[in-house]
Amino acid sequence: MDSNQTSNSADNAIQSNGYRKEVAKEILIPMPWGHISGKWWGPRELQPIVALHGRQDNAGSFDTLIPLLPDDVSVLCLDMPGHGLSSHYPTSQFYYVYWDGIIFLRRIIKHFQWNKVRLLGHSLGGAIAFLYAASYPDEVDAIISLDIASPSVRDITKTAAVTGEYIDKFLKYEILTLDNIPCYEYKEMIDIVEKAYGGSVTREAAEILMKRGMQPSYEKGKYYFSRDSRLKVSLLGMLSLDLVLEYASRIKCAYLNIRAVPGMKFEQPENYQKVLDNIKVGARKFEYHEVKGTHHVHLNEPEQVAPIIKKFLQNL
Repeated sequence: MDSNQTSNSADNAIQSNGYRKEVAKEILIPMPWGHISGKWWGPRELQPIVALHGRQDNAGSFDTLIPLLPDDVSVLCLDMPGHGLSSHYPTSQFYYVYWDGIIFLRRIIKHFQWNKVRLLGHSLGGAIAFLYAASYPDEVDAIISLDIASPSVRDITKTAAVTGEYIDKFLKYEILTLDNIPCYEYKEMIDIVEKAYGGSVTREAAEILMKRGMQPSYEKGKYYFSRDSRLKVSLLGMLSLDLVLEYASRIKCAYLNIRAVPGMKFEQPENYQKVLDNIKVGARKFEYHEVKGTHHVHLNEPEQVAPIIKKFLQNL
């Protein structure tokens, strides 16, 4: 990735804060079904924090935040399977995003032969970091979780009511090709993204995400979403509250949770604190902070989040 691809916000952050003079390096990590794409910020000789984005976002979710961290912090931001520039799962394979996430992250860590890792996750990425730390409690040193505590526990009546509809949509999405996938002009694409996020991202943030979130179409001047359409119906394989709480009780590492206010709306918001209470019991270090902003505050207003992360890392 060259300098003219870096977001304006990131450029301004570098200039005004005196941090990172270099831009992220694009990497490809081989996987059995294709590859995982990523952006490696900071010194390559340092083991990076592994950063995972939210559902239907991509590695660009951290483009404005990472430049605000010190030069001695290395971060590998990944496009999860089916997102951004990473390969989609094979045709017919459903996305069980939480369980797939643990397996995909394990593959990454095994690829680099890291014995202990630090994880940064927003939304879905934070939920996967949570599950990974609970599954491998002795192999995670720290988690930084942005506006999520665990996989969301859904209303079981709503899940049951839409299961058939979502499976049929999955079967429809899996046969989409470049010949019949919807395409849009650039401005229309950004309008769609901005509207879809319901005020959670600014227009500038939508443009940052779309640097990895869309690809040129065969129709000149038009683009299509690069993410896998099947992700829109990745409903199956959700977790129950008792299972989430059991995972929470297994986490041993240092733990930082930054909650946006108002942030994301949850079906059962009371579960957020229940999960944190269980994590707090076993974590070797526990911090909880609230910042004013939307669910994507780390992307829209990273200056609110970066100092908290920086201090947490310095005190590990």
